[in-house]
Amino acid sequence: VFFQASLLPYLAFLYFLSFRGNRTPSLGNFGWQFLLLFVLSTIPGGIISKSTYGVSLADCDWLHGSAEALLTATNVLIVLGFKEAMTKSTEEIDAKKNDAFKLAAVGGFGLFAAFAALGPGTLGFEAHSPFLFGVGGLGEDAVAGLPWVIHSEPENALSIPTWAIHFSSVFEFLFAMGIIWDYAEATDNPKWKGLTWGMLPLHASGIAACTYHFFYNPSSLQFLVSTQAGLTLLGNITVAIAAFRIAASNGWTIGDLNPFPKSNTSPEGIVVDELAAAPVSLVLREKTESTVELAAKLAALTLGASYAVKYGELALDLPFEPNAFAGAAIVAGIPALTAFQFYNRSEKEGGGEGGFSIPGFGGGGEDGEQGLSMADVKKYGVAGTLAYDHNPLPLLAVAVPE
Repeated sequence: VFFQASLLPYLAFLYFLSFRGNRTPSLGNFGWQFLLLFVLSTIPGGIISKSTYGVSLADCDWLHGSAEALLTATNVLIVLGFKEAMTKSTEEIDAKKNDAFKLAAVGGFGLFAAFAALGPGTLGFEAHSPFLFGVGGLGEDAVAGLPWVIHSEPENALSIPTWAIHFSSVFEFLFAMGIIWDYAEATDNPKWKGLTWGMLPLHASGIAACTYHFFYNPSSLQFLVSTQAGLTLLGNITVAIAAFRIAASNGWTIGDLNPFPKSNTSPEGIVVDELAAAPVSLVLREKTESTVELAAKLAALTLGASYAVKYGELALDLPFEPNAFAGAAIVAGIPALTAFQFYNRSEKEGGGEGGFSIPGFGGGGEDGEQGLSMADVKKYGVAGTLAYDHNPLPLLAVAVPE
């Protein structure tokens, strides 16, 4: 029920994120939209795994890994899109290259559809056939020879490629959270930091899934699946709220829900259209690492975590003795550390989404407090500018404490 209910807020999120006044990076915006194909892929994946093999999608490695690869593609597109927008001007962005990335992602969905259709019969895949034929995995004798191993893997253990897909998705999502935070600084619009905070429950949802797999998907920890679904619903709501705040700061009004074009003389419409047509005003950052370096770092983190978990947990009793308390602690603990990291970052940067205060009004205040200037107003985007120009009261609606 949670998964089905999460679709509507996600569509609202996409609507607000795509508002023309935001000028959201095209490739990053496409990445968020591409997530819908990942969601779509889990439907036939779940049907095939249950009807053909009698197991859940989580226990059917080749289908599981194939579907999750689409989530990895989503996160890669988001990271590349926002990272490029901060390091290149609009004129420098290679639209053809980005179109190639989009086409490759759609092609990946086509491959999934082909494998899902042909895998059970034509290709002869079994329930526990490993994703990508288990490339990179150690043989049974090699695993048994590891000095720390005290347990044997169950047949539904994730393969190295499937673990790699999961960990790459987790790390990419963390990269995306950080890059979107930086994008707020580059655009001088702190509302984008709210999107990073809104992504936190989705990060926790991914951790819940990995925790369930760490314990080899036992029925006794089925609550982790429900937790994952609940966190997905919560996360879709929080990112929708964050995207609404971004759109509102860039001139979105309730009138934009009207499908018919606005009057050419509408002040709000003119300002928003001019903003949407203008080049994105960014404080461009020097590229601290190339795409190749970022990919190398991701690969190192992904492979290191995959091998450490798959073969390292064979030295522990915990994964083979499902413990609800331990599972809940992992799901709560890792996202809490992530939240603490961004909280500290916010405090070091002087508040922003972590602690914002409204600038003083008037021509000057006590203790040297400065009045509200046009530069202050511009921090709230088009909505703030219009309020400043026409009426001071609407500004209170957008200048709420962060």
